[in-house]
Amino acid sequence: LLAIAETIKLLNDDDALELFKRTLPSPSLLQVKVTAKAMRQRALRVLRAARGAHDPRMGAVLLALGGKSGGFEKVLSMIDNMSSILSAEQKDDDDKKAYCEASIDKAEDEHKVLEQSLADTDKTIADAKEGVAKLTEEIAALIAGIKALDTSVAEATETRKAENAEYKETMA
Repeated sequence: LLAIAETIKLLNDDDALELFKRTLPSPSLLQVKVTAKAMRQRALRVLRAARGAHDPRMGAVLLALGGKSGGFEKVLSMIDNMSSILSAEQKDDDDKKAYCEASIDKAEDEHKVLEQSLADTDKTIADAKEGVAKLTEEIAALIAGIKALDTSVAEATETRKAENAEYKETMA
């Protein structure tokens, strides 16, 4: 155990790291060899795992990857085309979203204006009703005044007729 601890300590030492860096100029120790077939199979696995989107264009890419005749370049060009189509669709969606937001803002502004107009109209109607009620009261008061005046005129007429009859009797 003591030997393992000393070995780990020696390997973790900064001097060992410097020696390691000077000995190997390149940081890669492993040589990786990936064939086109292995790359195709890996891409096929990834696409099959992500197939939840159910995009019909993905089916075409999967079919091209699964086929033996086409090269990987054809698949890459299909993916590039699909990427450009998706970018264009995203731009269209963004434009549509901006248009919809502007339309919603405009509709909300119009709604506020209409609500204010409705409130003003309601206030005008209330004022008009109040004016009608006041005028109705004034008309009723004037009618009562006219009736009182008619009664007074009728009494005055009766009084004058009586006085006229009395005058005629005294003069005759």
